[in-house]
Amino acid sequence: MIARLARRAVDLFLRLWREIAKFGVVGGLAFIIDSGVFLALLQGPMPDSQLKAKVIAGTVATLFSWVANRYWTFRHKRSAGKARELMLFLVMNAIGLGIQTGCVGVSKYLLGLGSVTQVFIAGNVIGLVLATSFRFVAYKLWVFTGDQEDQHAHMLSDRELLTGEVPVVGEHSTADGDQRAEHPADRPTGTRSAGEMD
Repeated sequence: MIARLARRAVDLFLRLWREIAKFGVVGGLAFIIDSGVFLALLQGPMPDSQLKAKVIAGTVATLFSWVANRYWTFRHKRSAGKARELMLFLVMNAIGLGIQTGCVGVSKYLLGLGSVTQVFIAGNVIGLVLATSFRFVAYKLWVFTGDQEDQHAHMLSDRELLTGEVPVVGEHSTADGDQRAEHPADRPTGTRSAGEMD
């Protein structure tokens, strides 16, 4: 039974590894944006407004994360309703923030670990891992629900989407008169190829 569960876990990971990798990249970039905007505000126009600066930096990073996840990580599962999707995205991020804050609270008030290092590890290491795991599952199950009309975008590679080199299936005449292979679904109704004639 344990071996069967392990195989299922491996199969699930193999199916999800691309999304997990992209999600990790987006999260890393969002962290860099959050930190960069926060430091820029503190060293620039808002040196004495740390809380406001943090809210602005977090907002910018969250909006970046939504756009990147919508159009890259989960592009094949994005929803047609952008407003609903964004609202759910913000709710799930708020829950993730609550998970991190809860880890800090448990560390400080239940375990009595009050040093800066201990609180940092609780919130930005343990809490971040738990919150990130929650966000990935929440995005996949509730935020990006896949009712967008372009249901086959996930079949294209990132290189094809970036370069526009999308393969065309069907019979087309080239400039020198060569015929490309025709997919049966592309034929007009009621027609048959020469090989199908009696």
